[in-house]
Amino acid sequence: MGNSDEKKADIQTRAFKFALGILELYKFMKKCNARILGNQILRSGTSIGANVEEAQAAQSKKDFIAKMSIASKEARETRYWLKLLSQSGNLDGFESGLSLSLEVEEIIRILTSIVKTSQERLAGEKQL
Repeated sequence: MGNSDEKKADIQTRAFKFALGILELYKFMKKCNARILGNQILRSGTSIGANVEEAQAAQSKKDFIAKMSIASKEARETRYWLKLLSQSGNLDGFESGLSLSLEVEEIIRILTSIVKTSQERLAGEKQL
């Protein structure tokens, strides 16, 4: 398995595990009556993995890049919601808050690398 294939497998696993953590956060937020923000982070945080999965069945390299780019955007949105929740005190009492924040940073880094590498390869193929 090449480095790019390893990143793809890694991001699929990480995005799925991250979504499980987001589900736990959502349950916590429902108990704290923070449903509106909970709904926002639930949508963006679980959408990351859904888009990564869709990318695996992409119809073209451009489609793959587009899906992974959407996953990256969703990860960045999730990072925003986590930061907002943390700084507003809404994560107080949720033990996994810091680990979710750290993990979303890693997911963004991996997705950025995958998109950049895929774009470079596509550009290289067009030059041939």
